[in-house]
Amino acid sequence: MTELSDEQKRDFEAAAFRRLIDHLRQRGDVQNIDLMNLAGFCRNCLSNWYRDAAEAEGVALSKDESREIVYGMPYAEWQALHQTDASEAKKAEFEARRPKDH
Repeated sequence: MTELSDEQKRDFEAAAFRRLIDHLRQRGDVQNIDLMNLAGFCRNCLSNWYRDAAEAEGVALSKDESREIVYGMPYAEWQALHQTDASEAKKAEFEARRPKDH
């Protein structure tokens, strides 16, 4: 395996994260509940992880600020443009699989 420096790892991880965020921004049709039910995380989780990382470095970000970074717009705007009502089946699946911290 190629030996990567810590700086290279960080840069590649950041690039992969940016690509994931761009992909999710292009796929507004994919609902957060679908992501949660399939993968156990969603856009809101990413924004929480981002905020946690910032706070670990002494940078205070609000929930709204971190969500805007992930969604590319204010969360309320994204919801108005993309969010649809979840079916009862999707809600039941989420409750059955819900992570303890959600």
